Amino acid sequence: MTVIVRDFRPSDAEAWTRVRRTSVPYMVSTPEQVTHDLAHAHPDRHYRLLVAERDGEIIGTAQAGIAHEGTEPGQGFCTPHVLPCHTGHGAGSLLLSTAEEHLAQAGATVVHAWVLDTPESLGFARGRGYRPGRSAHFQHLDLAGGALPPLQDVPADVELRPGSDFADDPRPLFDADAQVTRDEPTDIPTELDDYEDWLATIWRHPTFDAALTTVVLVDGQVVAFSAAGTDGDRTYSSNMTGTLRAFRGRGLAKLAKNDSLHRARAAGYTDAYTANDTGNGPMLAINKWFGYTVCATEVRHARTLG
Repeated sequence: MTVIVRDFRPSDAEAWTRVRRTSVPYMVSTPEQVTHDLAHAHPDRHYRLLVAERDGEIIGTAQAGIAHEGTEPGQGFCTPHVLPCHTGHGAGSLLLSTAEEHLAQAGATVVHAWVLDTPESLGFARGRGYRPGRSAHFQHLDLAGGALPPLQDVPADVELRPGSDFADDPRPLFDADAQVTRDEPTDIPTELDDYEDWLATIWRHPTFDAALTTVVLVDGQVVAFSAAGTDGDRTYSSNMTGTLRAFRGRGLAKLAKNDSLHRARAAGYTDAYTANDTGNGPMLAINKWFGYTVCATEVRHARTLG
């Protein structure tokens, strides 16, 4: 019963999604997503998908690449996932070592990996030379059985619009996303400056739901948003919620997220998920106000190559 690691094939998409949904059920995963991500990856990302096979069954996955939008060069990433019933057979180690070799050849000097905050996962990372860094909470909200805060009154100078209203020209949303992303707490600071890449990897991403995304305008200017991701079935995810610096402190992010959540529930979505850096007090407070509860924690680890 030998474990082998090989490159992903399009025919693996269903099995890949099964591994991801089992390992990290707090994230939106679809077969269309994995094939889209691979097909539209920027060349500088050196993006590679790996699968671990045992007796012809895909039991693990890993995605590896270079954070090409990061402000510091040489920052690689890889996070292997193995089905719980197949751990202990070397699949995770083989996935990780194969990914590290690929990243080293692509110019990475450091590899970052998200690790679930469990004794087994933390021990796996520590045993392979990874050191812990920032952590993030996954949070869950029961849209079907829980109670959302009532919709808030919209101030006179504020307008709420769905993201789909920007289908003809999403550039204002890109500009807002770029500013909010610069301020996001992270070990890998990111600079969004490639509009065409953003269109391909975010705006046209199969899990991005423009209709359920809420955009806040003040005097016609996009100043805040809550971007929605969905699996087309029951799971809704807050991909990014933020406000431009000059407009913070007015509750606009909360206004946007509340509107998006209410519309998601009306559309039939039953489970909402989000994730925040544990140091992002304002967003954690907003999510607690909505009724989100922490369902898991991940710790970003890093290892210097060479």
